Amino acid sequence: MALLRKINQVLLFLLIVTLCVILYKKVHKGTVPKNDTDDESETPEELEEEIPVVICAAAGRMGATMAAINSIYSNTDANILFYVVGLRNTLTRIRKWIEHSKLREINFKIVEFNPMVLKGKIRPDSPRPELLQPLNFVRFYLPLLIHQHEKVIYLDDDVIVQGDIQELYDTTLALGHAAAFSDDCDLPSAQDINRLVGLQNTYMGYLDYRKKAIKDLGISPSTCSFNPGVIVANMTEWKHQRITKQLEKWMQKNVEENLYSSSLGGGVATSPMLIVFHGKYSTINPLWHIRHLVTYSGQNQIN
Repeated sequence: MALLRKINQVLLFLLIVTLCVILYKKVHKGTVPKNDTDDESETPEELEEEIPVVICAAAGRMGATMAAINSIYSNTDANILFYVVGLRNTLTRIRKWIEHSKLREINFKIVEFNPMVLKGKIRPDSPRPELLQPLNFVRFYLPLLIHQHEKVIYLDDDVIVQGDIQELYDTTLALGHAAAFSDDCDLPSAQDINRLVGLQNTYMGYLDYRKKAIKDLGISPSTCSFNPGVIVANMTEWKHQRITKQLEKWMQKNVEENLYSSSLGGGVATSPMLIVFHGKYSTINPLWHIRHLVTYSGQNQIN
């Protein structure tokens, strides 16, 4: 019996040792570092910077908007996020335009603009009624429509981009500037003046200098104007400086005093921006906004 007891003890000892070896191997295996392939498969790819581009899609100009979007998309490898802004009754149509064309591959969001924000802020007597369309004022309200971006590009719908939009996005804004525009002081030649009536390049073409409120600004009427059809905007500065509120203030003053709606330039949307941003904006390379050709292009044009 003593011998049998010793044999059982030895067998039990061997069984315990075997179990310990098995457990050790399992634990050791779980602590072995993963190979390079495993590391690479779990390492998230570096996210590419997103370039937000805001463009409006009016009911009667849908084709122009799509042409502008296509020109941007076709000439860049950058990661573009298009914010296509429309009125409520056009949102479904906008989506169909995009999804039933090759533009279905773009990254886009459709944003509704509520024209009620303009109530009481626009005079109905502009010599160019088409400029009173609500979407012309979307650029005033960029921070209310676009929330998660620090820097935003706004483009009018009558553009054809011939360069890489990344170059425009890389425009440097000076400290404290909420936006960058392209100056255009090239006045048309005398023989072209009649043909280009309304295309003014100085403040006199947009503001009524007979009005006291305009005179009190202290801005020379010969000051070079800019065209806000192409904007690179800093959303943080825009909100900090309450740019939208400033623009609305001048819209309201125009309703009360008719400061610019009857001007030769008819700048219903341009005029308040000229006032608010006077002396407080950075400049865009003028090749990105060739006004009289109705073309926007980068330095390396693609014909």
